[in-house]
Amino acid sequence: MRRLRLVPEKTEFDFFRFQTVTLGASVVAVIASLILALTVGLNFGIDFRGGTTIRTEAVQPVDVGAYRDAIAPLNLGDVSITEVFDPTFEADQNVAMIRIQAQEGAESVTPEIVAAVQTALTGLDDTLTFTSVESVGPKVSGELIWTAILAVAGATAAILFYIWLRFEWQFAVGAVAALVHDVVVTVGIFSILQIRFDLAIIAALLTILGYSINDTVVVFDRLRENLIKYKKTPLREVMNLSVNETLSRTVMTSGTTLIALIALYVLGGDVIRGFVFAIIWGVIIGTYSSVFVAKNIVLFLGVKRDWGKTEGSNAGTQFGSKDG
Repeated sequence: MRRLRLVPEKTEFDFFRFQTVTLGASVVAVIASLILALTVGLNFGIDFRGGTTIRTEAVQPVDVGAYRDAIAPLNLGDVSITEVFDPTFEADQNVAMIRIQAQEGAESVTPEIVAAVQTALTGLDDTLTFTSVESVGPKVSGELIWTAILAVAGATAAILFYIWLRFEWQFAVGAVAALVHDVVVTVGIFSILQIRFDLAIIAALLTILGYSINDTVVVFDRLRENLIKYKKTPLREVMNLSVNETLSRTVMTSGTTLIALIALYVLGGDVIRGFVFAIIWGVIIGTYSSVFVAKNIVLFLGVKRDWGKTEGSNAGTQFGSKDG
């Protein structure tokens, strides 16, 4: 029986041929993402902004302008109204999301205001129904932002410590640099596309960290084996060999994961679409960074060449192991 192969059993790609370009592009992407996050900003969901989200559903098409005019006399401040598009919706299923900022001096929008909004919108369309109402106070939303930052930072620090113990500090630096690259560039994509950024996306970022480090550790394990096996071979060639030997596994794992994620993105509905998009992007960028970010940094720092001996001479240090 022939096994399915997405790549040949043996490959000899030179993943470091354009290492200056790939690493440089990654640095530029990280800097650009940070600038975008600080200037353009993120489209924070109600979790991080505080306020109330009302989800409506009607037989008649959504008229955002009419909805806004109906709510305007209530003087609710910042009100965002968007129509939700989803290929799984029926022809007579028209959905809108109405986000209302938290009112001054209140933890969230009061039930009376929600009732007033419902009354105003029902006057436009008697088929209109309100499928969900979610409220988050500004104090809680502020705490959630810091909790989310601490969660991502804590996960990154734990991974740094794990890689440091399992391999060498050079590997830890390369792995964490790749993780930071993945998270920051993902945030940049969300800033460009203005996709809603809420607690579900934080969960996606943590998932991306786990997926990315898994792929990186697989290659690092093979690299450590090959460093013992090929003691005299230049480090760059050993790293290229290690990536090529694990390439089939990487492509199969990423490919099958993407198939499931794309199905979820298309058929899963708008509620989870932002979360799934983040994971899809994370799988792609995580696979890229494992090869073109983590490995480039390890190559630059150098590694111990003989894992069977303790470091007692220059030949076993980072300086003795760089390719000359």
